[in-house]
Amino acid sequence: MKLLHLISRIVVGITFIFSGVVKGIDPLGTAYRFEDYFLVWGTPWMLPAALTLSILMSTLEFTLGVVVLLNLKPRINSWLLLVVMLFFTGLTLNDAIFDPVPDCGCFGDAIILTNWQTFYKNIILLIFTLILFAYRNKTRDRYGNLVSYGSAVLIVAMFAGFSLWNYNHLPILDFREWKKGNKMYVENPQPVKYYLIYRNKATGEIQEYLSPDYPYNDSVWMQQWEFVEQRVENPNISPGSTLQILDEEGNDFTETFIRHPGCQYIVISWDLEAADTTALKNLNEFALKTEEDGCGFIALTATLPEKVEEIKQQLGLSYEFFYADDIVLKSMVRANPGLMLMDSGIVIDKWHFNDLPAYEEVILTYPPKPAH
Repeated sequence: MKLLHLISRIVVGITFIFSGVVKGIDPLGTAYRFEDYFLVWGTPWMLPAALTLSILMSTLEFTLGVVVLLNLKPRINSWLLLVVMLFFTGLTLNDAIFDPVPDCGCFGDAIILTNWQTFYKNIILLIFTLILFAYRNKTRDRYGNLVSYGSAVLIVAMFAGFSLWNYNHLPILDFREWKKGNKMYVENPQPVKYYLIYRNKATGEIQEYLSPDYPYNDSVWMQQWEFVEQRVENPNISPGSTLQILDEEGNDFTETFIRHPGCQYIVISWDLEAADTTALKNLNEFALKTEEDGCGFIALTATLPEKVEEIKQQLGLSYEFFYADDIVLKSMVRANPGLMLMDSGIVIDKWHFNDLPAYEEVILTYPPKPAH
């Protein structure tokens, strides 16, 4: 039983620590998951609390994981752990059955699980939790109150500070598509394959054909077989394939800017009205200097064009704005606004508005490469 208890502590403790860390690294990402739930539940009035709940949740998970792993106050932590696991197991069962959101974000963007996978994971953790709960009165608390409670308070304070630092800067680890070094397009696109699935009306036999290699001009065959569905194999899906950059008239400039053959700076502000105005104004001078060096400079937002023009007038912004989906923009950089440097479709670097460098500092690390 002692060995089983030890294994349970290790499994539950490490899982909670990992879950807390990946959420704490990207508190905005977890806040977006909370917002998804609030909208599905019809409680939009809770949206302002999303970030606070994100930090509290990651801190709770990390602290509980450390406490369980070190076996601090086992009688208390086993009760708390049981309550937490019962709540999340019930929540993920609801997610699995009704699918209100496609991904609960239990491991942030580090590991993406389906709702059923998340539920099965919680069932396994719940089994280990019940073992810890059953053994709670049989294990000795090796530490006194001062050490146990003092350690917990210290862990809470340090981890909450860590999560806040990641919020006020960029995440120390980027698990998303738009991370530094990623190429955001397919260099040598391959043909897209379309498969047509037909069913024999008499026998129920299923056949799959690569279009257009099927007997569509055989009238007898067409009478005997009925179309079921189409399957598409697209080998050209790139990390940035969900981004579409449009101007006010709806013209698509995605390829123009993403595959720009040289230095391309992109300001990203999914909500211009909520963006840091000081940073937006400071980027004016930055933009002028990039253009002098032959680099591209644009801004992307999901704000309505009329509001964009109003804000541009108020702040005296001279750089050009284009439009994209807010969900994609939020995945590109965890800042409003943020700045991204690309070169020939590769993400070179990204900056939070709290860490925007002077242009002279940037070119020391990344000398300008004008379009060629």
